[in-house]
This record gives sequence, C-alpha cells and structure tokens, in this order.
Amino acid sequence: MLSHFKGHPMGGFGGALKNMSIGLASSRGKAWIHSGGVERDNIWATPQVDFIESMAEADKSVVDYFKNIVYINVVNNISVDCDCVADPEAPCMKDIGILASLDPVALDQACLDLIYNSDDPGKEHFIERVESRKGKIILDHAEELGIGSKKYQLINID
Repeated sequence: MLSHFKGHPMGGFGGALKNMSIGLASSRGKAWIHSGGVERDNIWATPQVDFIESMAEADKSVVDYFKNIVYINVVNNISVDCDCVADPEAPCMKDIGILASLDPVALDQACLDLIYNSDDPGKEHFIERVESRKGKIILDHAEELGIGSKKYQLINID
C-alpha cells in the first residue's frame, strides 16, 4: 500500500488507513464509507465521527482479506489537502521522508508524530486540519478493531 501522507478535507489526514479504505473501495463502497454505513439521502451530511470510524471498519475488511500488506507512506509535499481536491493548497511543510511498516496504525501514528514534533512552522496549519476534522479517531478505532497498534519504534535506515 503506497500512500502520499497529507491532510484531507474530510478525514483530517490521509495516510495508509485512509488510502486503504477509500482508495480500494468501489464507487458504491466509497459512498457507503462516506455515509457512515447508513443509507442517507445526502452522504456528505454524515456525522464526522461516523465517517472516520467507517473508514477504519473498511480497513478491517481489507486487512482481513489480504492478511499480509506492506504499508509505505511518502511524507513529502505535505499539504492540508488531499490529491483528490481539484485545487489543493500548496504544501505547507518541508518534506519529512518515507516511512514503511507492516502495521498501518503504527505507520500513520508515526507520520503524525513526526509532523506534530517538527520544528516546521507550517505544521500548525496541518495540525489544525487534523484536529478540526477529528482525524485521530481513525487511529483509535483501527486499534480497537485489532488492525494494529499506535505504539511503534522508528528505525532510521539512511
């Protein structure tokens, strides 16, 4: 699973978990995730927490089906907007690098931690996007579902 780690207008951030759920879903599956798994006339009116948790639940189905997945996040050109946005904001932070793991929860947590702990002044804009969209809920719910753990160890392989 190769993902560009960046912000996201609905999910707060997009990394391995967002890419796995939305990126692998059919158009009907995307609508089901965006609706929070409930039939709705307007999928864009879904409560935020329902949408975020629905992404994690879709992740669980992918992980259960494929079993062994290597996850890679490219944390470069970090914008608050996703590549899916027609006119995304320019990157707001310096490049951080490329991270990989067999655990998508740990990987996304590590990417967020690197951003939160960065001395880059652009991080405030990114953090506001994540927190205003309740983006970290996906990490908690994915961990509760047994997809992975928020605990990790960074190993630098310059």
